[in-house]
Amino acid sequence: MKIYFCLLFILSIGHATIFAQQKLPKGFSYVQDIIPEINFDLRYYGSHNFVGKKIEGYDSPTLILSTAATQALEKVEKELNKKGMALKIFDAYRPQKAVDHFKKWATDVNDTLGKKEFYPKLDKRNLFKLGFIAGKSGHSRGSTVDLTIITIHDHQEIDMGSPFDFFGSISHFDSKDIDRVQKKNRTLLKNIMSKYGFKGYAKEWWHFTLINEPYQKTYFDFNVN
Repeated sequence: MKIYFCLLFILSIGHATIFAQQKLPKGFSYVQDIIPEINFDLRYYGSHNFVGKKIEGYDSPTLILSTAATQALEKVEKELNKKGMALKIFDAYRPQKAVDHFKKWATDVNDTLGKKEFYPKLDKRNLFKLGFIAGKSGHSRGSTVDLTIITIHDHQEIDMGSPFDFFGSISHFDSKDIDRVQKKNRTLLKNIMSKYGFKGYAKEWWHFTLINEPYQKTYFDFNVN
């Protein structure tokens, strides 16, 4: 697969850093170009994630998805906005090299920087078997997104019963360990995502894939920048 890049540069002005955008493969878009006000916390660009370090392939804090998935998300965002709510994205397109980084991390049982917050009750050696880590990810096909809902007036996440990327049964959509309000919130997210063409993943309440994704068998590896 050939990917043609425009001239890349980083320009620092005071405390601001400007990242030049690459030329994306056909059928991909920068989410912020289509949904300018989208809220996000790109966890793998920084160290607040289960690995505890910046993940390979995330070169700038920007969101990339297939154009089809982005356009569907725009519809979700507009409907939520009418209710005083909005989306908050944790991860979108994920290069294969990032998935490989996760795989390598999972085999190092002594690397437990994020254990206390993200997998306090699990042995790292079981993460593959339990379905939290895999050799391939739908994110690398460009139409899978991890997200939650926030309230617009204070930008606070609504209570989903467990945080993003928490490895444990409480993160399963139908967990018996969440209360009525948390179940209602998860159902709100699932229903509005389903309305606009996304399907969820039973083991992660935050994980959704566009049903009619354009690249069902292609796993991309261009960097996020």
